[in-house]
Amino acid sequence: MGDSFIRHIALLGFEKRFAPSQHYVYMFLVKWQDLSEKVVYRKFTEIYEFHKMLKEMFPIEAGEINPQNRIIPHLPAPRWFDGQRVAESRQGTLSEYCAALMALPPKISRGPHVLGFFKVRPEDLQLPGDSPVRKPETYLVPKDGKSNAADITGPIVLQSYRAIADYQKTSGSEMALAMGDVVDVVEKSQSGWWFCQMKAKRGWVPASFLEPLDSPDEAEDPEPNYAGEPYVTIKAYTAVEEDEMSLSEGEAIEVIHKLLDGWWVVRKQDVTGYFPSMYLQKAGHDVAQAQRQIKGRGAPPRRSTIRNANSIHQRTRKRLTQDAYRRNSVRFLQQRRGQARPGPLSAGEAGQNPQSQRAKPKPQPAVPPRPSADLILHRCSESTKRKLASAVSV
Repeated sequence: MGDSFIRHIALLGFEKRFAPSQHYVYMFLVKWQDLSEKVVYRKFTEIYEFHKMLKEMFPIEAGEINPQNRIIPHLPAPRWFDGQRVAESRQGTLSEYCAALMALPPKISRGPHVLGFFKVRPEDLQLPGDSPVRKPETYLVPKDGKSNAADITGPIVLQSYRAIADYQKTSGSEMALAMGDVVDVVEKSQSGWWFCQMKAKRGWVPASFLEPLDSPDEAEDPEPNYAGEPYVTIKAYTAVEEDEMSLSEGEAIEVIHKLLDGWWVVRKQDVTGYFPSMYLQKAGHDVAQAQRQIKGRGAPPRRSTIRNANSIHQRTRKRLTQDAYRRNSVRFLQQRRGQARPGPLSAGEAGQNPQSQRAKPKPQPAVPPRPSADLILHRCSESTKRKLASAVSV
């Protein structure tokens, strides 16, 4: 199956380059029908020339004959001087333009002009070398940024990470690493695959093979959330390590810790274990689309399986064991169940809220039924019976 059509185009951000002279290029993540993902770099002048040619090829859809028939999106012309502020402000416009472009009829969105423009070029595979003056600077659209330019909060400078071991790529979209290589991370995916660039190379790399240069390992990992988030498994997985969990497709679980390496801690009833985040989808979301996305790449390797790992940090952040996850999870569930059932206040609670104590009196012990006189006489001895009879006669 070839690159027959484009499923989605996402603007990642822009790059400021200084060779041969200062200029800006925009980064697009292009997702093709065969589930491959390519990153291409285009100048705004190139994008505008593509736009003009598109209008010439489809004059009716461009509104040249009747303005009311226009469906091709608008794109402002380049300015005489393009500075960084202009490059930033265009991000919202380009995001909206790409979304509208993919929504056009197939004769346009899947036509040769669109496919040819977004196909990978040789220069997309060769990153520019560092200029004698400055290294290229890359800025990303924030993950929570909207398509509207006014909602984009500003650029994010890429972070540098170091490879802790050699990594051999298994597909054309990945990037091989040697221990000690320093890469710039373009995109951190929750799947545990990060898109990185290094000198003249770029591609997907397992996050487990990378460590921050300026802080201990895994310092960015969030804290566990024992309340849990409901997820559904979209692919079966059989545990390989003791601390992993085997689950079938379609099982409902709770995620209690989202780790950056793509191996999340999940809970099913009172049992916890690691599970690939790639095989999970949030409850209530489209499962079919998520299943299509995992066909192109499997789960990344875990840090515990990497041989000859060598960190530059003397002390690394200690990860919790599954025993600790399980104990904390059970304790949380017990507390939540206890709060759900009303009961007598503890001593601390009674001291803090005496009115509540008076409002909830202690239950009185049940009073057993009083036995009848005949039953009492039946249970007494003969001597006691005679004494009672003489007392009654007196």
